[in-house]
Amino acid sequence: MIPVALAIAGSEATGGAGAQTDLKTFHQLGTFGTVALTCIVSFDPDNGWAHRFVPVDPQVIQDQIEATTALHDIDTVKIGMLGTPATIDAVAAALGRQEWRNVVLDPVLICKGQEPGAALDTDNALKQTILPLATFVTPNLFESLSLSGMEAIESVEDLQEAARRIHDASGAVVLAKGGVELPGDDAVDVFYDGEQMVELASPKVGQERVSGAGCTLAAAVTAELAKGATPLEAARTAKAVVDSAIAHRQGGHAPFEAVYQGAYAG
Repeated sequence: MIPVALAIAGSEATGGAGAQTDLKTFHQLGTFGTVALTCIVSFDPDNGWAHRFVPVDPQVIQDQIEATTALHDIDTVKIGMLGTPATIDAVAAALGRQEWRNVVLDPVLICKGQEPGAALDTDNALKQTILPLATFVTPNLFESLSLSGMEAIESVEDLQEAARRIHDASGAVVLAKGGVELPGDDAVDVFYDGEQMVELASPKVGQERVSGAGCTLAAAVTAELAKGATPLEAARTAKAVVDSAIAHRQGGHAPFEAVYQGAYAG
């Protein structure tokens, strides 16, 4: 039987991120992918390609998770864009109905400061409700800063400290992403499981962030864990998948490019 993994994520219509990217990554790595959509995200080409966000009804989210877990034996899930406290509560309730071997969280945080409002409420709900359920978390630099409580992350050593703090607070394995934002010729990610602190480095492919890279990394980790890889093995494969996806990125009419997973051959 082909291993099955579930992505709980938003739809991103252009195919460069979200559930579309999760399914492409699962397929490329030989995993049967299923999806429960949490929201519909579409770029607005008439407004600087800003995000238009429409949440899915919480009961519909729970119905999707119920359907796919009833049909398949699934013990590995990837959680991506949630977007509202109501969605977070619905996902937590649905996950609580069975045991999970792997819960991979791509902690999509939307609040850029501490001002009160819906964005901060959503991020706080994610930290309080979903993060404790995670067994593996894949924060980018901004998310590592927020989850660790550090004032700045300006070096690989800072990223290691952030990974350590996030693990100590959550108990999850951490793959903290430096990407193109840390200085140097290499894109450095940091893996920490409470015992091993491992740097995963590869040459930067350009200096710009590519849409869908974070989704791809978390989805690749999820696929590999579903197949029985160790967390460090999954992290190493995910890093290679993302490198390939960025190198073979897809352009278009937007001022950014998107990952393409199909060139990765393992």
